[in-house]
Amino acid sequence: MVLANIALAFGPWFVRLADVGPVAAAFWRITLAAPLIVAMAAATGGRPRGVTPGVLLWAAFAGVAFAGDLATWHLGIVRTTLANATLFGNVATLIFPIYGFVVARALPNRAQAVALVLATAGGALLMGRSYQADPRHLAGDLLSLVAGILYAIYFIAMARARAAMAPLPTLALSSLASILPLLLFSTLLGERIVPGQWGALIGLALASQVLGQGLMIYALGRLSPLVVGIALLIQPGVAAAIGWLAYGERLALPDLAGALLVAAALVLVRRAS
Repeated sequence: MVLANIALAFGPWFVRLADVGPVAAAFWRITLAAPLIVAMAAATGGRPRGVTPGVLLWAAFAGVAFAGDLATWHLGIVRTTLANATLFGNVATLIFPIYGFVVARALPNRAQAVALVLATAGGALLMGRSYQADPRHLAGDLLSLVAGILYAIYFIAMARARAAMAPLPTLALSSLASILPLLLFSTLLGERIVPGQWGALIGLALASQVLGQGLMIYALGRLSPLVVGIALLIQPGVAAAIGWLAYGERLALPDLAGALLVAAALVLVRRAS
């Protein structure tokens, strides 16, 4: 879990280092990683057999939602601090339980309600600070927040597909379904797609999609929700350190306060679940 979060935290840095557009970087993240994921799915013998078209549609829809998540998140990464992009990109941890409340037609318990209040307060403080530092940072925060919402939709669709399919085939199908939307979106934005240097894109694919997601999937079934929630805080911490060392993105006291409020919310909602 620790290694997964460290690997995932390096993703935004690789996006900035890439010499293609941010959405094109997302396209290459999936395209370069997909053959490895498909090969792993085939090696485990978990080929998607005997599943209904509805299940396949859920996996494809998950891929489209993930494409939207990556596109908006990568656009946000280049417009705000690495720490804020990572924090807001993880709000799916809060949104997914809200979906559970809606489905169950139940109100959140006390810990979950406190988590939502803390997240709202911390997010508002971070966005206010971003706007004061640079109005463009606010746009990056909002894009990262939209990415977090789309990531929650991805979780929901993957959960529906996972009800009938094994993890790796589901991940392989959803990854393949996200490639074309990302290519079309980056083309519509007029981004540079073909890189001059491949190092950052290969690092992004291996660190975020193969190593980070792979280790995360392995660890999720073996750790408690509280441990997972606390471990998630490694990502914004590492991202903040990278932003400070590489780009001079220093956090002031109000920034730290807002980040701690959101971090506390992430831990609380995981513990409450």
